[in-house]
Amino acid sequence: MRPPLRIATLECGPAPPNADKQYNGFGGMFEVLLTSSAKALNQPERLNPENGLEISEWDIYNNKTYPQLEDIDAVLLTGSEDDAFEDVPWINRLVEFTQQVLAQDRVRILGICFGHQIVGRALGAKVGRNDQGWEAAVCDVDLTEKGKELFGLEKLQIQQMHLDLVFDCPPGVTLLGSSPLCAVQGMYTPRRFMTVQGHPEFEGELQTEIIKSLENKGIFSEVQSRDALDRVHIPHDGVAIGSTFLTFLLEE
Repeated sequence: MRPPLRIATLECGPAPPNADKQYNGFGGMFEVLLTSSAKALNQPERLNPENGLEISEWDIYNNKTYPQLEDIDAVLLTGSEDDAFEDVPWINRLVEFTQQVLAQDRVRILGICFGHQIVGRALGAKVGRNDQGWEAAVCDVDLTEKGKELFGLEKLQIQQMHLDLVFDCPPGVTLLGSSPLCAVQGMYTPRRFMTVQGHPEFEGELQTEIIKSLENKGIFSEVQSRDALDRVHIPHDGVAIGSTFLTFLLEE
């Protein structure tokens, strides 16, 4: 029997209040996504959805403790309300840890939104504000040929919620897709890392909470909010993305 796939979810900040209550943080959200994705993958001989995943959660935002690489097979870097380009101790430590993972060849990395940007920063790419503004709710991502091959789709639909971005794909890294508002929607190096700028773990109810909160804070205008809310419940490819993540982690 194949041993469980050991994934350490690095929680890069608190989840929105209702999601935190429902899922017990980002780690719980990804456990739901990856379990659903393992079922959709439907390859029990490679990954049994019932006992083939061993997901641990690490609150690196509030604590300084990180997993030991010998105890895991992959790290998953979550989203965050913070900026991946900030020069603050906990983010600098995360960048250093990511570079340590990138420097070896067994433990693999999954990066989502902020996590995608952290991987970009760890590889020397420029990360910063998008002067075109926010990308929010379900949006189309145009896939590269490699992106189409990996995801098995011609185009991705994925929940988005970001104002920051990776400006350019680092040298030697494969670009997975782009959108009109974001040129680097995903990055990939075989057997090393796979990232997406969007949020495959988000659903419409959670996005509605986030969008309304941003409007209440004056960050989103009423027009921005209405436009995003019109798209939050469009069917998206979150489970397909999760299945691709798992296939990537299982590749020998």
